[in-house]
Amino acid sequence: MDGLIYEDQSFTPGHTQRVETKYLNNYPIVYILYNEMKKPAAYIGQTVHASRRLKNHLEDKRRTGLNRSILIGHEQFNQSATYNIESNLINFFIADNQYKLQNVSQTRMRVMHDYYEKKRYNEEIFPAIWEKLRTESIVSDTIENLKNKDIYKLSPYKELSAHQLEIKNEILDFCRNHADHDGHHVIAIEGDAGTGKSVLLSSLFNTIQDLSKDPSSELAGKDNYLLVNHTEMLKTYKSIANSLPNLKKKNLMKPTPFINQMTKFGKNADIVLIDEAHLLLTKEDAYNNFRYDNQLDEIIKRSKISIVIFDPKQVLKIKSYWDGSLLDEIISRYNATTKKLSEQMRMEANQDTLQWIQQFVRKKIMPLPKKDPHFEFRIFDNPEQFRKAIEEKNEEKGLSRIVSTFDYLHKKDGGAYYVDKDGLNMPWNQTQDSITWAENPNSIREVGSIYTVQGFDLNYVGVVLGPSISYDEERDELVIDPSHYKDTGAFVSRSDLSLEKNQEIKEEIILNSINVLMKRGIHGLYLYATDPTLHKRLQQLKGDNNHE
Repeated sequence: MDGLIYEDQSFTPGHTQRVETKYLNNYPIVYILYNEMKKPAAYIGQTVHASRRLKNHLEDKRRTGLNRSILIGHEQFNQSATYNIESNLINFFIADNQYKLQNVSQTRMRVMHDYYEKKRYNEEIFPAIWEKLRTESIVSDTIENLKNKDIYKLSPYKELSAHQLEIKNEILDFCRNHADHDGHHVIAIEGDAGTGKSVLLSSLFNTIQDLSKDPSSELAGKDNYLLVNHTEMLKTYKSIANSLPNLKKKNLMKPTPFINQMTKFGKNADIVLIDEAHLLLTKEDAYNNFRYDNQLDEIIKRSKISIVIFDPKQVLKIKSYWDGSLLDEIISRYNATTKKLSEQMRMEANQDTLQWIQQFVRKKIMPLPKKDPHFEFRIFDNPEQFRKAIEEKNEEKGLSRIVSTFDYLHKKDGGAYYVDKDGLNMPWNQTQDSITWAENPNSIREVGSIYTVQGFDLNYVGVVLGPSISYDEERDELVIDPSHYKDTGAFVSRSDLSLEKNQEIKEEIILNSINVLMKRGIHGLYLYATDPTLHKRLQQLKGDNNHE
């Protein structure tokens, strides 16, 4: 690209004292320090004084072993641009997963902000830098592929919105203020699907772990954990840990092993972050080796500070049933506070489209929203057209998948089980790997369940609404029939709840699953209903609105 300056040289005193071009010294630049060893390491930074900054790095024992430097300049660089490019490089290096980065958090920065021609820097200049790095075999994968990886989307270095950053800093202050106080302290973060809860948590945990290694911090030496009761999400966090200096896989656990480990050794953790806390058990479950009444309560008892990410609209099992009152009842026993995330960070849909989905999961069917230039919402009449449309989007944009409500038999016995055999006729997810289901290229030929995609982003999602979701013409509302729902494990009744309450929760679980599935897509949502009455009603709405 015209104007781009790129120097790759030895990282030694003789070389760093000599910065050759006008736009590489006393001018904003981005730089990469790295090595070419068996276990590659790198550090990424930006500066306006290249010689001075590189000299400081040479004197820093943490940079021992880094023997090459890349200086990247441009006559149109400014500090907003170099901060942005630095962040992009860190995020894409994490996703490329070839280097152990030595970067640590800058706790009060990395907030989303605009600046002059930011789009050009992101869409022209940064891709040119990345392609140059690929040409030089410093990195390997393309920007397009890396953007679709979950470790990119959950990178701790992603820019946060002003609201996310405000909450992050409030939580860090809460931790500093209570780290050495007696008792148990809880801060709950509530937010709907797509409001950036996991991105915030990833950023927060990385910063807390960096501070635990900083002798000057009030959080130095603390023993901290991130817990998530979701196998696919745990894979993502562990992949991120491969690239960052202070994230260790031993500190990433599922809730029950954490509880049992702390109990066995008679220990308490300092700070525990709990992602997807709505998946925690709220009754004893011997099958999962949990012998207590409530996982959240047991985690809090074994932690000085608990940071809880929670969305009651994502509860998917009776044995994990939560409502606001139960959460309040538990955290009210401790020194607790609650924060709320409300911005929709995933879906690029306008308010009319978001409102249609919100009403649908409340069983109300609204007139279809007008076409949204930023988000494609389509109703399909034909299952084959529905399948082909998602396949085309996957070819065009990548990371587009079909998912379904759990209305079709699906066992973990290695056999093939099919979704909507007389219509769509596609197999349930069987693909198993160290990567998440959606990132496996073979999963385009499968249908994902709620358990494969909860918490993750897709570019386009095709949702099959199975037989449990029907329609009442007289009331003009959805009818939920739990007898068609095949996730029998989700419906194991609880003896501590009435028969009526157990039935009520079943309907709530199905509606929650629809809510989660329909909010997976960044750029589009495609719907196909199998129930004849609902199918007919959606087609009527489509015709009324000339909606395609």
